[in-house]
Amino acid sequence: MELTERQTKVFKAIVDEFTATAEPVGSKRLQELLDFNCSSATLRNEMAALEEMGLLEKTHTSSGRIPSSLGYRYYVDHLMVKHLEPNVVSALQQVFDQRHASMEEVVKASCDILSQMTNLTTLALGPDSRYQRLQHISMIPLNEKSAVALFVTNTGHTENKVFHFNETVSMNDLTTCCNVLNDRLTGLPINEVVDEMKRLEPELAAKVARHEVLFEAFVSAFVKFASNQFYFSGKSNMLYQPEFADIEKLKQMMNILEDTSLWRKISADNERMLVRIGQDNSAVLNRDDVSVVASKFKINDGEEGQLMVVGPTRMPYNEIVALMEYMSRRIEEMFNDE
Repeated sequence: MELTERQTKVFKAIVDEFTATAEPVGSKRLQELLDFNCSSATLRNEMAALEEMGLLEKTHTSSGRIPSSLGYRYYVDHLMVKHLEPNVVSALQQVFDQRHASMEEVVKASCDILSQMTNLTTLALGPDSRYQRLQHISMIPLNEKSAVALFVTNTGHTENKVFHFNETVSMNDLTTCCNVLNDRLTGLPINEVVDEMKRLEPELAAKVARHEVLFEAFVSAFVKFASNQFYFSGKSNMLYQPEFADIEKLKQMMNILEDTSLWRKISADNERMLVRIGQDNSAVLNRDDVSVVASKFKINDGEEGQLMVVGPTRMPYNEIVALMEYMSRRIEEMFNDE
């Protein structure tokens, strides 16, 4: 698809204006936006031509035009100039200067910042446990009926879980249990630990008085650890998007956000930066009015995580893509250096 120089300027102006205002763009408004003189009639002809190409759509409530999903696709692939303001880089720098923060803390903070800066809903998908092996388990008693378990992997990733017991568990039981688990589970991939623990149960029963309580607590913790971790931020931002002003559309969108299996499908792509616009998502999300921008980051030996921004097709792709590329790169630098 080839656009003339004037069509390119007209189309880009409409995309930029509609992204900023959510209002259809007419010929009179275009005259104010363009840096060259052109009659309203000529602009209407150009808009009609762009509509014929499928790049623009005409709304029922206005004579103005808005970009179509195909139009946004063309914009991202051919016209987008990634842009990141210096003050944004400076603000982000403060997060990534916290050298003692865990990867989980940094990823969650990145997700929150993305939500705040884009006013959209963001999602963080934690590193896949298939690439991690258990290195050590520690138990810290809080009182007779609770303790904190700390799990460390060979990649330096840590998880902690507070155990609350229905009955008293002695310090001796906690120590013995940890010793058995460290002896038998160290070096195993995280997603194989639960199966191995089931084979260990007779040994735990012979050595630990309250083995049933501890066994159930550890199995539950490892199941959670082995699953892909999702973290959402800014779900309420959907309330402020004109595209989801209809309460039924909003309810549908909230239900989609809650279904983590859908986001696993979208994340199962090999591209480092993924921009799925409107109809690109219809097969998975069953909607053609939603865009997803996803950026992967890789830690150590193949361990991966992902940041996503979810919102209406009307979003500032140039800023979001630049922001996500920067944040993913900094996460990699921060933890691969370590």
